[in-house]
Amino acid sequence: MVSLRFFGGVGEIGGNKILLEDGDARVWFDFGRSFTTGGDYYTGWLQPRSQCGLRDYFEFDLLPRLDGLYSEGMLSGSSLPYVEPMFDGVFLSHAHLDHVGHICFLDPLMPVFCGSGTKLFMEAAEETSGFTDYGEHDYRTFRSGMRVSCGGLEVEPIHVDHSIPGAYGFIAHTSAGAVVYTGDIRAHGPKREMTSEFLEAARGAEPVAMVCEGTRMARRETRRNLSEVQVLEGVKRVCGEADRERRAVFYTHNGRDTDRFRTFYTAAEECGRRIVVTPRTAYLLWRLVEDEHLDLPDPTRDDLIAVYFVRKRSGEYQETDYYLWERPFLDWMVTGEDVRERPSDFLVSLDFVRFTELIDIQPEQGSHFIYSMSEPFSEDDAEEAVMHNWLRHFSLRYQQLHASGHMSREELVEAVEFVGPKKLFPVHTEGPELFGEHFNFSVPPAVGERYDL
Repeated sequence: MVSLRFFGGVGEIGGNKILLEDGDARVWFDFGRSFTTGGDYYTGWLQPRSQCGLRDYFEFDLLPRLDGLYSEGMLSGSSLPYVEPMFDGVFLSHAHLDHVGHICFLDPLMPVFCGSGTKLFMEAAEETSGFTDYGEHDYRTFRSGMRVSCGGLEVEPIHVDHSIPGAYGFIAHTSAGAVVYTGDIRAHGPKREMTSEFLEAARGAEPVAMVCEGTRMARRETRRNLSEVQVLEGVKRVCGEADRERRAVFYTHNGRDTDRFRTFYTAAEECGRRIVVTPRTAYLLWRLVEDEHLDLPDPTRDDLIAVYFVRKRSGEYQETDYYLWERPFLDWMVTGEDVRERPSDFLVSLDFVRFTELIDIQPEQGSHFIYSMSEPFSEDDAEEAVMHNWLRHFSLRYQQLHASGHMSREELVEAVEFVGPKKLFPVHTEGPELFGEHFNFSVPPAVGERYDL
């Protein structure tokens, strides 16, 4: 008997945890952290205690209580006894936290299958963040088009375009027929041909079921979403205006979206500015150079890239002020004083948590801030309100230039029609019922319920 069960990503964006069972084979697709589940009990600094493993999560049913899934250490102090692994492995679609964030709880004896690029992203996150620890695992990497055997089940990973490199969809070849899982996917990005290749392969497999993300499946889409080419043209336009006025240009985007980095890099090059990145982005680029398929610049060899350092400890930019992983980039240092004195020389990354640097920079009124991320989900988002307070205080001109990492509603409908599954299971969406308006074979899943194929 072949069946699917869903323990995350149900009626929410993120937190995907999908279990495929075929006879004795039991395989997970993603094991991510939810953005919203647990919000009734935890918020801000009130979070599950890291030293208590799974105990705080089980108290509020935030993770499935399943035997043979979790590590012995993480179960310590909880009411669920340790049992040796009863699952064959987990396949990770990409390195975003809502798809990988909870693998830290899994038994290290259970293999974790992921793309080579995904593993690099995860390693860089662990090395540069004091809060990220995915735990010890038996990692087994793959490339697009390989066939991977797990518990007797054959899984075919195929690359897709998303807002992080190394993203994959999967075709699992079961005894009942092919089961397709899209992961997160888009059709309008710079690597859209990869998405087309995945959809072609999915169609050719004649799937009995398709598990499809639906981030942008909404009754009415109010967000402004551009193509990556349109984002590039917008950034160049802003830089052109700033050049005429000798003004600074600041920007922020998801640090792991290397397509977006390349957009700002290209804009800086064409506008005669150096792109200034954070030490964490510099380190990530330096690690990703190891993957020749990504074709990214090495920040230690590219004079177009500079690295913004904030004052730490001594306040004098001394080498010993910084972490060991930051120190290789000190020779490419740019400071707030440099930006204040030569604002038109740079295109400067300025994350929300570093807005205090504006106090040192004191940019000229009318300088620019490009917000290259999606608008917040909530109209009363406190962080957005604080961000705009800072922008008003320093009289910065706000521009929102973003290309989504997900298919639009129309593109999702076209993709499902093209693949032609017998059953459709919408995940990673707040509107699973909307798929039913287009497809009578759509089944909005319920948490933990078994769906036989």
